[in-house]
Amino acid sequence: MTIAGSDPSGGAGVQADIKTISACCCYATSAIVAVVDENTIGVTDVYPIPAAFVAGQIRSILDDIGTDAVKIGMLHSSELIMTVRATLDRYPDITDIVLDPVMVATSGDPLLEEEAVATLREVLIPRSRVITPNIPEAEVLLGQKINSQEELPEVAVELSRLGASVMLKAGHLSDERLIDIFYNAETKETIYLESKRIDTVNTHGTGCTLSSAIASFLAKGNSLNDSVKLAKDYISNAIESGAQYRIGKGHGPINHFYKMHEAPL
Repeated sequence: MTIAGSDPSGGAGVQADIKTISACCCYATSAIVAVVDENTIGVTDVYPIPAAFVAGQIRSILDDIGTDAVKIGMLHSSELIMTVRATLDRYPDITDIVLDPVMVATSGDPLLEEEAVATLREVLIPRSRVITPNIPEAEVLLGQKINSQEELPEVAVELSRLGASVMLKAGHLSDERLIDIFYNAETKETIYLESKRIDTVNTHGTGCTLSSAIASFLAKGNSLNDSVKLAKDYISNAIESGAQYRIGKGHGPINHFYKMHEAPL
């Protein structure tokens, strides 16, 4: 199940989550928290769904279909964050929760109210099994600047003290090598996940996709380490396959279904 906002352009949010979950051979359900007016160029507006209605969606899914894992994306307010936490607490057996702490869109537009950051840190991260921040999000969560690749292992450990394992994405750094860091707080392991840096503007929804892929592989019974490695392979291949996409005038989407067909140009 994905709990996130929509994206009418289809590259991010719930739409990207459903594509990813399906591509990873799982069945996707969703609870939509906001209708977002956006495209590949940027976000124009966000129309929040009332928190009580979001809780109702979650309960409807879990009371009927159930779920093996949950991916949580954009939660724009403190009220919504607390509502999602309280609703999930009614289902204590659901422990494979992947939180993508979405704060800023790929275009640079803010997606999270400023006062909600503390609520995310204190209320929802401790309920999650793994979080997937990028560099700007990690900086906000820790209140410090991150300047180099060498800092990332220590940063990941520091982030884990908030209550979850950490998949720290290095894409915002300028290093030629792209090395994401996964710190497994359950086993105290640090795993270096290196991939080639691909020259493309088509990075819309990569964070949504990675977190959904991790949740999907967890749902299929893989270990936490293996789920992160498989998700890293999936996102790397999807970016490479969609690098030459010609969809939209800004940051285009990746090719979620690269295993099934070539990306259209």
